[in-house]
Amino acid sequence: MGDKGLDFKHKEVVNIKDGKRLGYVQDVCADLETGMITAIIVPGDKKLLNLFSGSNDIEIPWKNIKCIGEDLILVEI
Repeated sequence: MGDKGLDFKHKEVVNIKDGKRLGYVQDVCADLETGMITAIIVPGDKKLLNLFSGSNDIEIPWKNIKCIGEDLILVEI
């Protein structure tokens, strides 16, 4: 798992529990003291226009990332 954070934006995230495609990585969270990535963020469902609600993005902790491939990230959530 030696990828750079910028490389994640080109990878699609798939939940291995149900096979659902969650979308592409929007952002990463990192511990500023250690420089380690702590989570990735993917867009949440956009069934309705979210004009009045906050962001419904999904934050996936690093411990839930099971495999990082060339074009996919497999997670268990």
